[in-house]
Amino acid sequence: MTAISRRKFLHSTAAASAVAFASPLPQTQNPPAFSTLKPLGDRVHPITADEFHSRLLRAQSLMAQSSPAFDALLIGPGTSLYYFTGIRWWPSERLLALIIPPTGEPILITPAFEESRMRESLLYSAEVRAWQEDESPSRLIATSLADRGLRTGRIGIEERLPFTFFDHFRTAAPAYDLVSADPVTIACRAVKSAHELDLMRLASEATCDVYRAVFAKLKEGMTQEEVSDLVSAGYAKMRLRGDALVLFGSSAALPHGSKQPRKLKEGDVVLIDDGCTVEGYCSDVTRTGIFGKPSEGIQRAFETVRKAQDAALDAARAGKFSGSVDDAARAVVTSAGYGPGYKFFAHRLGHGIGLDIHEHPYLVHGSKTVLDPGMTFSNEPGIYLPNEFGVRCEDVMAITSEGPAQLLTPGFQVSLEKPLG
Repeated sequence: MTAISRRKFLHSTAAASAVAFASPLPQTQNPPAFSTLKPLGDRVHPITADEFHSRLLRAQSLMAQSSPAFDALLIGPGTSLYYFTGIRWWPSERLLALIIPPTGEPILITPAFEESRMRESLLYSAEVRAWQEDESPSRLIATSLADRGLRTGRIGIEERLPFTFFDHFRTAAPAYDLVSADPVTIACRAVKSAHELDLMRLASEATCDVYRAVFAKLKEGMTQEEVSDLVSAGYAKMRLRGDALVLFGSSAALPHGSKQPRKLKEGDVVLIDDGCTVEGYCSDVTRTGIFGKPSEGIQRAFETVRKAQDAALDAARAGKFSGSVDDAARAVVTSAGYGPGYKFFAHRLGHGIGLDIHEHPYLVHGSKTVLDPGMTFSNEPGIYLPNEFGVRCEDVMAITSEGPAQLLTPGFQVSLEKPLG
């Protein structure tokens, strides 16, 4: 469930899948369990140029099928730019944009001094048009569209394009009808290929391996920050970048914790949430363990959360509404006395996940998105008792063509005492 702000660096365009290294383990710590953590090596197969190009062709097909049809899409830096081109670029005050026309090569609008580096980044054929510092990139977009015979029409704007660029383009080219690109971009990104699922599975497995090593190293008196640092160091051993939200005891009664520092003591729940990326594809896993022995209340909450996960997995079937999955999990939690509504299960069941840790679609009551095979979601019910404790279990699942969803994590949590088995 981790808040996006905690991973804004990890999932920035520039660093989302770059191999980077966190700080090494402190010299005072040498957890034996960490010796089992190894780089993924040749298990990782990068997305190919042909795969990126096929995504562009898919978008163009959906643009034509839409009613009314799209005459072009406009996409700025971010995960959608990477999804369609393989190009990683950071947002800045200088507009860089991808134009996807209904047919033919895409057009890349770039600052002139970046043109050479942009061309080096191309994985397949595209037209590159550059603007100088004293020129208007918005006018260059309009000119580029006109040169393709599009002087008017319906232009889809990708959701992450900053308002200022949208506004400048709207002013420079009032003849176009500017609408949301969501029907195309979400339709493309929401359904993952077998290759994408493999990368997400690797990321989820790596996260569970790191958590296993960290839970084995817990000691009384450790701070939440020290445990979070251990998680980051574990990823570093695997040559991955990742981090963690760590909550002890009553801090876990708030889904994203509080600013109050805490040290680990006997009887505390230990909630670890977050993940890493493999080739840009995210994991998001939460495990709640116990330091010592669980109270009857903690044990009961854990068992309820796990039953809710089972119900959600079974409900997450192709052809069903996304909201029905939240309903199935919430029914288990409320029937166990942790209700009504959001009283103790304080958030939606889950979110889409892929190149962004939180992306469309979402598993929330009332959502009418029809589940399709290949869609991926977090399955993360929680029970939060104010000033006492919180329990959340989170796994990543993929919708299948038949039957219940399939876990991309190695398996659901078995117990509080052994969160990773």
